[in-house]
Amino acid sequence: MAAAASYTEDDIKSLDWREHIRLRPGMYIGKLGDGSSPEDGIYILLKEALDNSVDEFVMGHGKEITIDIAEDGHVEVRDFGRGIPLGKLMDCAAKINTGAKYDSEAFKKSVGLNGVGIKAVNALSEFFEIQAWREGKTKAIEFSKGQVVEEMKNPKVDASEGGTRLAFDVDRTVFPKRTNYRAPFVEKMCRYYSYLNPGLALVFNGTKFKSKNGLLDLLKEEMDEAPLYDPIYLQGKDIDVAFTHGPGSSEDYYSFVNGQNTTQGGTHLAAFRETLVKVIREFYKKNYDPSDIRAGITGAISVRIEEPVFESQTKTKLGSTTVSPDGETVRTFIGNFLKEELDNYLHKHPPVAEAMLKRILAAEKERKELSGVKKLARDRARQTKVHNKKLRDCRAHLNSKHKRAKETTVFLTEGDSASGSITKCRDVETQAVFSLRGKPLNTFSLTKKVVYENEEFALLQAALGIEDDIESLRFNRVVIATDADVDGMHIRLLLLTFFLQFFPELIREGHLYILQTPLFRVRNKKKTVYCYDDDEREAAMAELGRNPEITRFKGLGEISPDEFKFMIGKEMRLDPVQMEEGKGLKEMLTFYMGKNTPDRQGFIIENLRDDVDSAEV
Repeated sequence: MAAAASYTEDDIKSLDWREHIRLRPGMYIGKLGDGSSPEDGIYILLKEALDNSVDEFVMGHGKEITIDIAEDGHVEVRDFGRGIPLGKLMDCAAKINTGAKYDSEAFKKSVGLNGVGIKAVNALSEFFEIQAWREGKTKAIEFSKGQVVEEMKNPKVDASEGGTRLAFDVDRTVFPKRTNYRAPFVEKMCRYYSYLNPGLALVFNGTKFKSKNGLLDLLKEEMDEAPLYDPIYLQGKDIDVAFTHGPGSSEDYYSFVNGQNTTQGGTHLAAFRETLVKVIREFYKKNYDPSDIRAGITGAISVRIEEPVFESQTKTKLGSTTVSPDGETVRTFIGNFLKEELDNYLHKHPPVAEAMLKRILAAEKERKELSGVKKLARDRARQTKVHNKKLRDCRAHLNSKHKRAKETTVFLTEGDSASGSITKCRDVETQAVFSLRGKPLNTFSLTKKVVYENEEFALLQAALGIEDDIESLRFNRVVIATDADVDGMHIRLLLLTFFLQFFPELIREGHLYILQTPLFRVRNKKKTVYCYDDDEREAAMAELGRNPEITRFKGLGEISPDEFKFMIGKEMRLDPVQMEEGKGLKEMLTFYMGKNTPDRQGFIIENLRDDVDSAEV
């Protein structure tokens, strides 16, 4: 038997802040990613650079922030606030747990309380520069990977307007080489900052984002269809709430804490959803089902609390149960506010109360009509689960406590040949496969009743765990994997129509993707290169030299399991499906799946690839 390894004082190591951040970046910025998802770490870095500037505006200093991102990914953020005190520039950039926000009187309701944010940007950047202007003087320090490269020892005279500038290039030895910012994600970040801070102007690459009406502007921008009544907007000390109902059946919420977009919700959103039901039941004096009250709702809630506790450094989910040191709970704070303000509003606006009641009753009627159909669908799914050869499940699931729950992926494939290749090479722990039988039903303009009666969609909903809503979603990523031809494009559009029409939140919350598959294989005796477009093919041919073998893949079924293992492994290329900016859901569905107009024919012919917005800055 081998001797036990020694364990001495020499084995106990202390990392400095730079080493710790670079060794464990996920603790500070979540997943690294290449920028193709809004949850990727580069957007956390950008947000950390912006948060301090926004906090300056909240404190009454500086009404404009400029954000410039070059094609090569170089970022510059400049505000016109008070500017970091010049003598503390080094501390703020390179001393962990150093900041101006520990004094609750000065920044008691700020997001960045722990002094880590800018240091993470510094440590994870190949180039990082911080500069401040105060009282006619300026000072700057340049870093690389957290280490000082050049420091301006003494402030210089400079008549520029006061404020702070951060500039950085992410370290591509830490991030994937293809990493770059996508303009739509940055624009959305700027819009949200403007909604939460009316009067603040954010100028991104020359485009200005500014809001007058706060959360009302957010609802107007995000709602897919016209609301059934003018949105209710309630404002109080440290809380803003806006919501309305639409004709759809899903619930959509946008929640914020101290200006931070809590995309995964948390205690404040749970309290809002719960209290909303309670207040509306009491107003109408009837015990309506919660799902009927919230069906079709689009709402936004923004709260400011002291020293918020988030469930991770990326601050996407609030964990705090209290709003202040005196112990008032989040539930009580939001509950008392809504109980008084919403009840008063409904009494003062009878047409709104009438429209809301009409929507609740319509949802109740639809739910009862669907209950029988849902039962049949569930029974069918339950009966076929054991024998269902269409789903090759995995062991881990998103709605479980499995340590790899976030890695879970299900591939929606066309035909048994493609399913077979993926199934043979997948990671059985985290990757599942659902095989479609040819082209699925076109659900455009159909009701949910018809969809539940369709066996394939009923089984798909059961496989994904989204029969009622997406809270029980079983996979973090739902990946449409179809051939790169006309039939594959059609199947992809049919699936997108299904998800857009009945489960748009799956898309809004970033769960739906398109799998990029290679069009060509270029190889010689020494090396094989998979190419996803003509440019990559030309580059591979140049790299491999004279007369390489070139294979054009016509379908996923032609790709062997050994080759597929590479394509769905760490190097897997996924394009997130995004709502098209400036277009409502109904408009998008009509264009893609309505009457066969010349405009749509031309669009499809010119775009026989991913129907997603993957534009880079």
